[in-house]
Amino acid sequence: MIEVNGITKSFGSLQVLKGIDLHISKGEIVSIVGPSGAGKTTLLQIMGTLYRPDDGSLRIDGTDVLRLGRRELARFRNRRLGFVFQFHQLLPEFTALENIMIPGLLAHRPTREVKQRAAELLEFLGLSDRAAHKPSELSGGEQQRVAVARALVNDPAIILADEPSGSLDSQNKAELHNLFFRLREHFGQTFVIVTHDEELSKITDRTIHMVDGHIVPATTETPFPLTDENSEPTD
Repeated sequence: MIEVNGITKSFGSLQVLKGIDLHISKGEIVSIVGPSGAGKTTLLQIMGTLYRPDDGSLRIDGTDVLRLGRRELARFRNRRLGFVFQFHQLLPEFTALENIMIPGLLAHRPTREVKQRAAELLEFLGLSDRAAHKPSELSGGEQQRVAVARALVNDPAIILADEPSGSLDSQNKAELHNLFFRLREHFGQTFVIVTHDEELSKITDRTIHMVDGHIVPATTETPFPLTDENSEPTD
């Protein structure tokens, strides 16, 4: 599903990724862990086609995405990839239903079709009664579930999540983690999750450990705390 080979990335004189090789299979739920500055988020953003690597290759679902032009890449990203972030990034002026619909409308799908899909996702997530509520009227857990529904509205093959439970309390964290597995069961998506949450990394199908721009075996990894109250500023 995702094939990363020899990926490097620098920002100025700082080399963040130093030759990453990674294969993620269809339907896997994979967590990426490591200390702040290890390159986790940079790798996720490259897999999400938001950054271009300096060197290496990236194939997603059989497509060599680095060969796509800007418009083709934007279309591929919108239809094949879904994104979930730590702080929801819902638009405050729109309702839950409208926020979920946005990627579908950007993909120029029929409004009625997108609205129906958004309503189906709200029902699946137990949020039908919150459809007309704006983000300020939702709890943190509800906001994150709306963000997950937004990521799913175009039926992407892959969901990329960056610290998705980082701003949630313990109960909502557990519910979100369980939700990822329910979604995989029902919709078959592949999940790649950057996290400091030890409980989440323990239950994923596979955990990728990163240190100083490299993927390392867990047995040789330098110990570090997975729990971090702050989001990563550099990767």
